[in-house]
Amino acid sequence: MALLEAKDLVKHFPAARNLFGRPTAFVRAVDGVSFAVEAGETLAIVGESGCGKSTVSRLVLRLIEPDSGQIRFEGKDLLAFGSDALRAFRRHAQIIFQDPYAPLNPRMTVGQILTEPLGLHDLVPAPRRRQRVEELLRLVGLEPRFARRYPHEFSGGQRQRIAIARALAVEPKLIICDEPVSALDVSIRSQILNLLRDLQDRLSLAYIFVSHDLAVVKHIAGRVAVMNLGRIVETADTQSLFAAPRHPYTRALLSAIPVPKPAARRSRILLQGEMPSALHPPTGCSFHPRCAYAASRCRVEAPQLLADGAGHATACHRTAELPDAGGVVPLDGALSPTLEKLVAAFGRTAEGSAKCGVGTGDTRPAKG
Repeated sequence: MALLEAKDLVKHFPAARNLFGRPTAFVRAVDGVSFAVEAGETLAIVGESGCGKSTVSRLVLRLIEPDSGQIRFEGKDLLAFGSDALRAFRRHAQIIFQDPYAPLNPRMTVGQILTEPLGLHDLVPAPRRRQRVEELLRLVGLEPRFARRYPHEFSGGQRQRIAIARALAVEPKLIICDEPVSALDVSIRSQILNLLRDLQDRLSLAYIFVSHDLAVVKHIAGRVAVMNLGRIVETADTQSLFAAPRHPYTRALLSAIPVPKPAARRSRILLQGEMPSALHPPTGCSFHPRCAYAASRCRVEAPQLLADGAGHATACHRTAELPDAGGVVPLDGALSPTLEKLVAAFGRTAEGSAKCGVGTGDTRPAKG
């Protein structure tokens, strides 16, 4: 049994109303999404901005309510939960947001921020909460003395570590990471990603990793679901998806990954036209207005997400007819020797100087 199962999720937001207040137009943010997440697994949901991936992450936590569909957590119907059961569920499923600044209350110290969920769920006796806060800070690579500071005294990478510590405070089984590194400097991203992977190995966490950066997804995810205009168009394990992408949309996304080696051979796919609006989605396949392989059937009939024997599922009428995708992903994606030395140097460098008390990606406490 999967830890989390979502089936046929739909969420349409009213975009216009008549004089009587009744909706007359809807933004079809999520339009029939299904997936499952196993315990200890990382599922990445990727796609362009506006495809609905962040809305999906909020639906599965019931931060917003779906219009229809099913959500089951450990076999239990999440949509049937009352307020008390929903609060208990929130202990087992947490979220890390994209912005490392907004989610932290500027009027609370780090110690108060981490103590709040402990008291809300009554997990740790009051005399032990200070000790638990120190343990959480060490777990994410920060020093216990930081508990007395306020959020404005930290860098973006440090704030994201604090957000991770807050999510871990209630000992969850599932964490949704909504673009957790996209607002950080490139030199800091790898440290946060390594921290998330290390925590997953140590605590057996499951992740839903929402991102538009496929290079990041390749580093952290075990499976990938590609979304386009509110629907999943392809899903597979990460290795298979990057080795042989089948949907034209997935190929276009992969071809846009920057490669730090000018000599790498690749075939860039440039999509023509504008991304269709979720307010007035096209008939048939949602990708057909920008697809170079679209046929008449694609314009009138929406393809089903069908899996092969290996679990690689694609929603495309012409999957079997498409040319080989070997040139989409660079054949030689390795870095140049000079860049490899720089990357190795950054990997050994802490997030800032040790004098600032910032931990490295191996989650050991920083030295003051």
